[in-house]
Amino acid sequence: MEDRKCNDTSCNGDCSNCASAKHEPQSMLAPLNEYSTVKKVIGVVSGKGGVGKSLVTGGLAVSMSRAGYKTAVLDADITGPSIPKMFGVNARAMQDATGILPATSPDGIKLMSVNLLLEDIEAPVVWRGPVIAGAVKQFWTDVAWGEIDYMFVDCPPGTGDVPLTVFQSLPLDGIVIVTSPQDLVSLIVKKAYNMAKMMNIPVLGIVENMSYIKCPDCGKEFHIFGSGKTETVADELGVPLLARIPIDTDMATLIDNGMFEKHQNDYFKEAATYIDAKLNK
Repeated sequence: MEDRKCNDTSCNGDCSNCASAKHEPQSMLAPLNEYSTVKKVIGVVSGKGGVGKSLVTGGLAVSMSRAGYKTAVLDADITGPSIPKMFGVNARAMQDATGILPATSPDGIKLMSVNLLLEDIEAPVVWRGPVIAGAVKQFWTDVAWGEIDYMFVDCPPGTGDVPLTVFQSLPLDGIVIVTSPQDLVSLIVKKAYNMAKMMNIPVLGIVENMSYIKCPDCGKEFHIFGSGKTETVADELGVPLLARIPIDTDMATLIDNGMFEKHQNDYFKEAATYIDAKLNK
């Protein structure tokens, strides 16, 4: 979205009869920290909570890192941050003359989350919307990210203050929509899709989480929440279905132990490869 700023000092704000034709778009993008260079920014969003946005955000970041890219995660889910826990990062963020210094995961992914700034990570963040939105902008303007090829932004669910701040304030190259296979998938996906279209943000694709569970003995896949719904919606909207992520107890254990980067599956690799090719063609 853009505001309008007129160069004519006599302008009364009514553009309907303006003869000067000097109205120019005014960007709402927040300035990046001067000691940072971020080449690509991708938002990971959903229409509702509990569908695995943080899992997908982390998985895409790990896949890009394994592909040799300098990768970062900006945790914009201020009231429900989970990125540091996934990556086993517990130390508080430090600061120097360049700004707030992001934490670094064992495999070199840079992270910033409100949990890295709190004395007690179990304390609730009881802030109003504008304060939360301001914190997200500060993660962009005040954090010295250094050189980053891909930054993934873990957005809170829905279409409220914080996702709107991310869409308006950060130079998103696109978004990935995360959903689950339940019957509400159409409504969930379309809310996020329509918000992106309103804000002129490209939708790179959809990831279906909790898609199936695989029998450890016979290898057969069971679609316990049904199947086919996400693919139907993706086809209807004209966006690719980037990945189907199963319910994986081994990966869940790694997340609980802060060892997410040690997962050996390729659930996210194809999605990351597609995004990389799409944004660099």
